[in-house]
Amino acid sequence: MRVKELANKLGITPETVRYYTRIGYLNPSNERGNNYRDYGPNEERYLRFILNARRLGFSVKDIGELLRHADKGHSPCPSVRSLIIERLKETEQRFQEAQELRKRMIKAIAYWADKPDLEPNGDAICHLIEGLVTTSETNPEE
Repeated sequence: MRVKELANKLGITPETVRYYTRIGYLNPSNERGNNYRDYGPNEERYLRFILNARRLGFSVKDIGELLRHADKGHSPCPSVRSLIIERLKETEQRFQEAQELRKRMIKAIAYWADKPDLEPNGDAICHLIEGLVTTSETNPEE
Protein backbone atom coordinates (compact mmCIF):
# COMPACT_ATOMS: atom_id res chain seq x y z
CA MET A 1 0.00 0.00 0.00
CA ARG A 2 1.06 3.58 -0.51
CA VAL A 3 1.89 6.18 2.14
CA LYS A 4 -1.58 7.71 2.16
CA GLU A 5 -3.29 4.33 2.41
CA LEU A 6 -1.15 3.27 5.37
CA ALA A 7 -1.66 6.63 7.06
CA ASN A 8 -5.43 6.45 6.62
CA LYS A 9 -5.52 2.88 7.88
CA LEU A 10 -3.73 3.87 11.08
CA GLY A 11 -5.40 7.25 11.52
CA ILE A 12 -2.24 9.32 11.15
CA THR A 13 -0.90 11.79 8.61
CA PRO A 14 1.14 10.75 5.59
CA GLU A 15 3.93 12.98 6.94
CA THR A 16 4.16 10.76 10.02
CA VAL A 17 4.69 7.72 7.80
CA ARG A 18 7.28 9.62 5.75
CA TYR A 19 9.09 10.73 8.91
CA TYR A 20 9.54 7.20 10.24
CA THR A 21 10.60 6.10 6.76
CA ARG A 22 13.11 8.93 6.50
CA ILE A 23 14.75 8.04 9.84
CA GLY A 24 14.95 4.38 8.84
CA TYR A 25 12.33 2.83 11.13
CA LEU A 26 10.24 1.76 8.14
CA ASN A 27 11.72 0.21 5.01
CA PRO A 28 9.14 0.11 2.25
CA SER A 29 9.95 -1.62 -1.00
CA ASN A 30 10.18 -0.04 -4.40
CA GLU A 31 9.63 -3.21 -6.41
CA ARG A 32 7.78 -1.49 -9.23
CA GLY A 33 10.79 0.64 -10.14
CA ASN A 34 8.83 3.88 -9.92
CA ASN A 35 9.10 6.59 -7.28
CA TYR A 36 6.32 5.09 -5.17
CA ARG A 37 7.11 3.18 -2.02
CA ASP A 38 5.05 0.15 -1.15
CA TYR A 39 4.31 -0.44 2.53
CA GLY A 40 3.49 -4.03 3.38
CA PRO A 41 2.34 -5.87 6.50
CA ASN A 42 5.79 -5.66 8.09
CA GLU A 43 5.91 -1.86 7.82
CA GLU A 44 2.36 -1.66 9.15
CA ARG A 45 3.33 -3.83 12.13
CA TYR A 46 6.40 -1.69 12.83
CA LEU A 47 4.38 1.49 12.54
CA ARG A 48 1.70 0.18 14.93
CA PHE A 49 4.47 -0.68 17.38
CA ILE A 50 5.99 2.80 17.00
CA LEU A 51 2.64 4.54 17.52
CA ASN A 52 1.82 2.44 20.59
CA ALA A 53 5.26 3.09 22.05
CA ARG A 54 4.89 6.84 21.45
CA ARG A 55 1.51 6.78 23.22
CA LEU A 56 3.27 5.23 26.21
CA GLY A 57 5.81 8.07 26.29
CA PHE A 58 8.77 6.36 24.65
CA SER A 59 10.99 8.74 22.72
CA VAL A 60 11.87 8.27 19.07
CA LYS A 61 15.39 7.36 20.21
CA ASP A 62 14.00 4.78 22.67
CA ILE A 63 11.94 3.23 19.90
CA GLY A 64 14.97 3.00 17.64
CA GLU A 65 16.85 1.08 20.32
CA LEU A 66 13.91 -1.29 20.83
CA LEU A 67 13.61 -1.91 17.09
CA ARG A 68 17.34 -2.65 16.85
CA HIS A 69 17.01 -5.24 19.64
CA ALA A 70 14.10 -6.88 17.84
CA ASP A 71 15.86 -6.79 14.46
CA LYS A 72 18.78 -8.67 16.02
CA GLY A 73 16.38 -11.31 17.32
CA HIS A 74 16.69 -10.16 20.94
CA SER A 75 13.68 -9.47 23.12
CA PRO A 76 13.25 -5.74 23.67
CA CYS A 77 10.96 -6.45 26.65
CA PRO A 78 13.61 -6.02 29.39
CA SER A 79 14.50 -2.64 27.89
CA VAL A 80 10.82 -1.75 27.62
CA ARG A 81 10.34 -2.45 31.32
CA SER A 82 13.30 -0.35 32.42
CA LEU A 83 12.55 2.48 29.99
CA ILE A 84 8.91 2.76 31.07
CA ILE A 85 10.07 3.18 34.68
CA GLU A 86 12.42 5.97 33.59
CA ARG A 87 9.70 7.62 31.50
CA LEU A 88 7.26 7.43 34.43
CA LYS A 89 9.78 9.18 36.69
CA GLU A 90 10.26 11.89 34.06
CA THR A 91 6.50 12.24 33.66
CA GLU A 92 6.03 12.54 37.42
CA GLN A 93 8.65 15.29 37.50
CA ARG A 94 6.98 17.18 34.64
CA PHE A 95 3.62 16.71 36.37
CA GLN A 96 4.97 18.24 39.59
CA GLU A 97 6.46 21.13 37.61
CA ALA A 98 3.13 21.66 35.83
CA GLN A 99 1.30 21.73 39.16
CA GLU A 100 3.73 24.34 40.47
CA LEU A 101 3.29 26.39 37.30
CA ARG A 102 -0.49 26.15 37.71
CA LYS A 103 -0.22 27.49 41.27
CA ARG A 104 1.95 30.40 40.09
CA MET A 105 -0.57 31.17 37.33
CA ILE A 106 -3.48 31.16 39.78
CA LYS A 107 -1.55 33.50 42.10
CA ALA A 108 -0.72 35.77 39.16
CA ILE A 109 -4.38 35.98 38.12
CA ALA A 110 -5.37 36.89 41.67
CA TYR A 111 -2.50 39.38 42.02
CA TRP A 112 -3.36 41.07 38.72
CA ALA A 113 -7.11 41.19 39.29
CA ASP A 114 -7.18 44.79 40.54
CA LYS A 115 -4.11 46.09 38.71
CA PRO A 116 -4.55 48.67 35.94
CA ASP A 117 -3.27 48.20 32.41
CA LEU A 118 -0.27 50.52 32.03
CA GLU A 119 1.73 51.55 29.00
CA PRO A 120 5.35 50.39 28.75
CA ASN A 121 7.81 52.90 30.19
CA GLY A 122 11.52 53.06 30.85
CA ASP A 123 11.15 50.84 33.91
CA ALA A 124 8.74 48.15 32.76
CA ILE A 125 7.48 46.45 29.64
CA CYS A 126 4.44 45.00 31.40
CA HIS A 127 4.24 45.95 35.05
CA LEU A 128 2.08 42.90 35.74
CA ILE A 129 4.88 40.46 34.96
CA GLU A 130 7.67 42.60 36.37
CA GLY A 131 5.68 43.17 39.56
CA LEU A 132 4.99 39.49 40.01
CA VAL A 133 8.62 38.49 39.41
CA THR A 134 9.80 41.10 41.90
CA THR A 135 7.35 39.75 44.44
CA SER A 136 8.53 36.19 43.76
CA GLU A 137 12.19 37.17 44.00
CA THR A 138 11.72 38.73 47.43
CA ASN A 139 9.63 35.79 48.63
CA PRO A 140 10.47 32.58 46.72
CA GLU A 141 7.49 30.79 48.34
CA GLU A 142 5.04 33.00 46.42
